[in-house]
Amino acid sequence: MTFVGEYNCKVDDKGRITFPSSLKKQMNSVSGERFVIKKDIFESCLVLFPIEEWERQNAIIRSKINPYNKEHNKFLRNFYRGSAELILDGNNRLLIPKRLLELVKIFKEAILAGQDGKIEIWSKDLYESDEQMNEDFARLAEKIMGETLNPEID
Repeated sequence: MTFVGEYNCKVDDKGRITFPSSLKKQMNSVSGERFVIKKDIFESCLVLFPIEEWERQNAIIRSKINPYNKEHNKFLRNFYRGSAELILDGNNRLLIPKRLLELVKIFKEAILAGQDGKIEIWSKDLYESDEQMNEDFARLAEKIMGETLNPEID
């Protein structure tokens, strides 16, 4: 499944956000209403995985990790640190643990941004300040994608 779109959401005092119906329509029925949330490895945001995608990510990790290797074990501990399972309630809301919201400075408003098989959850202020980096993104796109084009496709 691929998630598309950006959605501005209010965060209530309990840490609940209403899951956008547009994103729900993009989900596979296999995933149901179960998710896993964790802090992103690289950015100051949270990552929400439908349970099906979370299991796929775990399969990738299992194929590369030896739990009896000290460095691998440290990676596993840090990868899973702070993760939590979430389930949509009857009002289509997700209750995000306060510790995770505080970790990425989400207080009143969040942006849910579709990114392939996962959804990033950002502080609205941080997400909007990051959008100002268009020139950096253009250079990155050129670096990553500019050299991989297949001349047979042209």
